[in-house]
Amino acid sequence: MTALLSVIGLGKKFGGLQAVQDLDLTLNEGEILGLIGPNGAGKSTVFNLINGVFPPDAGRALLEGREITGEPPYRVARYGLARAHQIVQPLLGMSVLDNCTVGACFGRENLPLHRAREVAREVAQAVGLGDRLDTLASTLTTAGKKRLELARALSARPRVLLLDEVLAGLNPTESEHMVHTLRRIRESGIAILMIEHIMRAVMSLSDRIVVLNLGRKLAEGTPQEIANNPEVIVAYLGDPQRMPEAEGVE
Repeated sequence: MTALLSVIGLGKKFGGLQAVQDLDLTLNEGEILGLIGPNGAGKSTVFNLINGVFPPDAGRALLEGREITGEPPYRVARYGLARAHQIVQPLLGMSVLDNCTVGACFGRENLPLHRAREVAREVAQAVGLGDRLDTLASTLTTAGKKRLELARALSARPRVLLLDEVLAGLNPTESEHMVHTLRRIRESGIAILMIEHIMRAVMSLSDRIVVLNLGRKLAEGTPQEIANNPEVIVAYLGDPQRMPEAEGVE
């Protein structure tokens, strides 16, 4: 398989706290890689290091073989990596269409405005916002804002998509719809690195899973291997109970 994103020996310290230490991971073409771990494990810090919010203290990040270590987020987006945040950050005074257009204008293809709007319409339709193009972002529901955050990232036409808890705050029906959307994104050829706390969903969606604990990689493997790994079970539960089964979300 072709590696689209490679993280090698990544490390970051905040004062006396070693948030991430000596992390290696690879995201392959056409793959969904789950990144899980207890609260405070360093997952969001890893995302911030990859897409340039923080410079790492050690290690490297490569996107399709290109060094992106320490590059600012806007340049990383130009190279083909987009991110949807856990706390959604739409441009509240702008419409759904305009939010997505911004993503397309500043994304990998550096599109002119007229073409960016065409892409924005296509993406909004694909994530279920096609009938809300003129709606102000500020008036959307939580589920609508989650879809808009995803649409704006997709409008950048990324090769790699970082998803930070896109299911958080959604009810079961909304979560099910989002899972189906993520499967379609993967089928379109975009590789996904996702942080998620809803175990049933991450086990269903992921080809492989990396588990972090206290900033270090604790385990890596298929969903079934992770679900039955004693070290992972102890890190999450503190006793020898089983992780949730690796069953699908229908």
